[in-house]
Amino acid sequence: MSEEHRETGTGWPPAAPGRPTGPAGEPDPRPDAPDPDELSPLAPAEPEPDEREVEESAGDGPAAAAKKAPAARRWTSAGAMIAVLLALLGFTLVVQLKTTSTDPTLAATREEDLVRISSDLDSRERRLRQEIAALEESQRQLRSGEQGRQAALEEATRRADELGILAGTLPAVGPGLSVRFDGPVGPDKAISAARILDAVQELRGAGAEAMQIAGVDRTAVRIIASTYFVDAEGGGGLVVDGRRLSGPYTITVIGDPATMRTALNIPGGVVASVQEAGGNVTPVDREVVEVSQLHAPIKLDHARPVS
Repeated sequence: MSEEHRETGTGWPPAAPGRPTGPAGEPDPRPDAPDPDELSPLAPAEPEPDEREVEESAGDGPAAAAKKAPAARRWTSAGAMIAVLLALLGFTLVVQLKTTSTDPTLAATREEDLVRISSDLDSRERRLRQEIAALEESQRQLRSGEQGRQAALEEATRRADELGILAGTLPAVGPGLSVRFDGPVGPDKAISAARILDAVQELRGAGAEAMQIAGVDRTAVRIIASTYFVDAEGGGGLVVDGRRLSGPYTITVIGDPATMRTALNIPGGVVASVQEAGGNVTPVDREVVEVSQLHAPIKLDHARPVS
């Protein structure tokens, strides 16, 4: 029987050649034999986690390390920029909210006054949109070809009528207001030239198209762009375009009644200032208002149209 059969007792499985073994359960008696607790030399030893990481890093080389560093710097720069933008946005919102909350005009305005102002702005917007639509329609007709000549003639006639009403050389009729001013008359009184002029400006801003002012004796003066108002000497009256009128005064105006009435009643406006001085302003809606007083045409000595 061979040496291998004597050591195993059965002869199978054969022992690894070149490695004598001791009795079963006993360690190898050779002084240079490996520790039985160690792994077999045939199985490759798995490197420790730290060693694998070191090997992987070493395997990647300097190029991989150089790629990771710029990526980290890019993320750092992007984060800083986002933080700066968010800070600026927050600062802007805080300033806007603080400005809005400390606006003395809005804080002192009542809710019904805000509604009136909003209604006034809406009316102006509707009026402007209607004018835009009319001008676009006129432009379309002028370009239509066959109807171009007739449309041009009608447009010229309409524009001449409008200019005549604005210049005060033609009478006008339409819906509007009758505004009566009562109270003491004089430079420092409730009814003065400055307050009448303020009323005219408020009405123009609200879309007034034609106006005239009359005194107690029904003497009327057409109000146009060049009309002036002066307190009469000695008090007790107004001089309008060179004609003296005695109070109380009535302004007859053509335009949208609701919009013009809202403009007169805004906080701190004409009605409020006259009432604070002891006077009274009474606007009355009229379905039909006639502005019949005419203004003499202005003769131009030097101005000529551009050809």
